[in-house]
Amino acid sequence: MKAFKYLLFLSLFSLFAFNSVHKYYVSITQIEYAKDKQSVQIISRIFVDDFEKLLRKRYDENITLNDGQDEAVIDGYIKKYLSQKIMININGEPKALSFIGKEYDEDIMRCFLEIENVSSIKSFEIQNKVLFDIFDDQKNIVRNNINGKNKTFVLIPEKDKGLLNF
Repeated sequence: MKAFKYLLFLSLFSLFAFNSVHKYYVSITQIEYAKDKQSVQIISRIFVDDFEKLLRKRYDENITLNDGQDEAVIDGYIKKYLSQKIMININGEPKALSFIGKEYDEDIMRCFLEIENVSSIKSFEIQNKVLFDIFDDQKNIVRNNINGKNKTFVLIPEKDKGLLNF
């Protein structure tokens, strides 16, 4: 009986002691320059639950992602938010992002963006502040493939910009 109580205590202790596992807040943005199409193609991967929390805080507390409802409204919110939080300068000039769409892959939302009419890139600067306004420990990983050069930035609230020169 004593052994049973001891095992029960250990089981309950380990259950409660490790219940508050720290969650990591990360997004991954992949940027590729398609020279033949004269476009910069961007895929941003964000956890659905994190982005849903943001949309509820900023726009609509009843919104639910990936339930097949209100997709046009959700797309509008995503487009508005990403255009405010991802800024790109090419050759020293700010460029507008076009929101192409989104798709869900289990707990990840992929957002597709594009910058058209880019004939050459001599410098590329990105500022990515996605989810910084809701999670203090958010990290945004940006992977670039531009002019055959691969470079990865880890952007944090204190350092939210990355620059490449060619």
